[in-house]
Amino acid sequence: MTAPLTPPPPPREPSPNEGWQQPAAGHAAAVPHDAISDTPPGAQGPYGPPGPYGIYGSYEQDGPGMKTEVREAAVVALVVALSGALLGVLWWWLAPSVPLVGDVLNGNWVVYFKDTEGEQAVGVDGTFTLLALAFGLVSAVAVFLFRRRGGVPLVVGLAVGALLGSLLAWRVGVWLGPSGDVIAHAKDVGKGVAFSAPLKLGAKGVWLVWPLAALVVHLGLTALFGPRDVDPYLEQHAEGQPPHAAPPV
Repeated sequence: MTAPLTPPPPPREPSPNEGWQQPAAGHAAAVPHDAISDTPPGAQGPYGPPGPYGIYGSYEQDGPGMKTEVREAAVVALVVALSGALLGVLWWWLAPSVPLVGDVLNGNWVVYFKDTEGEQAVGVDGTFTLLALAFGLVSAVAVFLFRRRGGVPLVVGLAVGALLGSLLAWRVGVWLGPSGDVIAHAKDVGKGVAFSAPLKLGAKGVWLVWPLAALVVHLGLTALFGPRDVDPYLEQHAEGQPPHAAPPV
């Protein structure tokens, strides 16, 4: 046995005193930004017109734009990479010479180190490392002064350019250094006469010194001296505008 169903109440008729009124023209449109943010009509902030919640430029893009950033990153990578030629010249000029000596054994030429306990070979890698650190410092400072705001494309361009610059420096130093054919060189100078070994890097990891140093220095400069985003609420308070009151509960 089921309970009788109660019929639904009749629709409520609007009374003459409580009739629905059509909204005025333009009332259905979105609430103006100035009304929400309590900013004076037509006010302009340093970052553009006020946004929907009183934040100046809330819908404006930050920075010069992705295309411009990518273009600047490509220029930075190219300039930094080309500067590797100077690093190669300095490495060839400042690196210590590794003396070799040629001799004839059983009718065959052999080449060996003149000073078997010398540290000239380590000094070649050390010279490249120190120069790469200096170039990383200089390139990071130059890129930071070029564009203080930074950005991911710019940092990537700096790292790629520094790595390519290290490879270019290595090839330039090897090309400017002594001949790589040590047997032919020993024959030219004669038996028992010392000559310089070709430039080479014993540890290929030194190629990463320049990009790593540049990234660390650039990150530190950006963190310490980079531009800061201005808080719009603090800026309005500094200009004498009353802070926004919290809505009543």
